[in-house]
Amino acid sequence: MAASWRRGSDLEVDIRMTKSDNPIGDSKLLWEDVHSRIPKYEIRLGDAASAAYVNDPKMIAFMASRYKFVAKMLDRVETAIEVGCGDGFGAPMVAQSVGRLVCTDIKESTLADNAKRLSMFKNIDFKYFDFRSSSFPAKADAVFAVDVIEHIYPSEERSLIENIAHSLVSHGIGLFGTPNITADKYASEYSRLGHVNLKDHSDLRDLLSKSFHNVFLFSMNDEVVHTGYYPMAHYLWALCTGPRET
Repeated sequence: MAASWRRGSDLEVDIRMTKSDNPIGDSKLLWEDVHSRIPKYEIRLGDAASAAYVNDPKMIAFMASRYKFVAKMLDRVETAIEVGCGDGFGAPMVAQSVGRLVCTDIKESTLADNAKRLSMFKNIDFKYFDFRSSSFPAKADAVFAVDVIEHIYPSEERSLIENIAHSLVSHGIGLFGTPNITADKYASEYSRLGHVNLKDHSDLRDLLSKSFHNVFLFSMNDEVVHTGYYPMAHYLWALCTGPRET
């Protein structure tokens, strides 16, 4: 029988069967029956997500919220590319909203591990690609980068953003998330070690405006995306449209 969260008439049948199989009204038997219907998967998190789960579990909520925002903004996009996917933690969330997701990174061993761990998601491909060097061979409807810009040296950032813009179709969407420099004093030791290019909202807009006609900025604190005062935001989002031709 299908899982109890399955939509439509199958869900209604599951509920009726569960109730009819337990006429005496025992809640323990009810839960055991429901639990027996849940599909079983052995899922292993990647290195970064596992470390966050052990050392600062609430970070999992923040990470998931960032990728949920991406998924909402790119809903029904046919082809999307992620720049710097890392251990692929957020890929399934975005893949649920788009037709095809290509997750790129510049660490081959991580990509190989991702492909093995996340093989059940059939519309995700993991590919080695360095956007600092060139644009992607096939243009996409959307390209996004979550927690990437802050790890790119300033001398590399212009070529990275230009190549991302050139990887988009004319009506394509660019979406970029990065920590706000004003929140740096609250960052962890590992974050500070890797953050070589933090920006405030003005710097982020200036950088992206060179490659996109339209740049819409958002603030984020914990799991909440809003349009509030930028200097008090822990995280910044830039939704970009109209890639420039250069």
